[in-house]
Amino acid sequence: MNGNSLGVLSSGALAGAERSGGERSEPQRSAAAAKASADTVLASRPDPEVVAKAKRRTFTAEYILSILREAEAAASTRGGIGALLRREGLYSSLLATWRRERANGILEALTPQKRGPKSRRNPMEEEVQKLRRQNARLAEDLRKAHIIIDVQKKVAALLGRPIPEQDPEENS
Repeated sequence: MNGNSLGVLSSGALAGAERSGGERSEPQRSAAAAKASADTVLASRPDPEVVAKAKRRTFTAEYILSILREAEAAASTRGGIGALLRREGLYSSLLATWRRERANGILEALTPQKRGPKSRRNPMEEEVQKLRRQNARLAEDLRKAHIIIDVQKKVAALLGRPIPEQDPEENS
């Protein structure tokens, strides 16, 4: 047995035992046979690559309601619900949750929800802040315009051409 105590021959030992028979045409054929046996060994192994991150399944409201209807119909037959759950790849606890939500009338729970923290942003507060900044800018522009008008009045008075005062109520 060539030193193999278990009585199991490896493919290399088997090929060597076959070649020792004295056939001369065997070496060309044995290389092809070794390659073919290596291909079958590689084909029988599962793919070792693992997906980096699993994707969470989401269910639409239509799908959930159709599964609940099918489960109600399958409840009359023995093992019908189990077959439905195996076929769809679902857990019975998920089915129970969906039934409870439907009974409570929680339609929002049947639609997929966005995960993560909820936004604390208030669009009205942003609008108020924007309007306050705009108001402050316009007030500053008005203050500068009043200063310019006062300077123009003083220059006109020095030159001997006074600008008459207008009442703001007359313009409107």
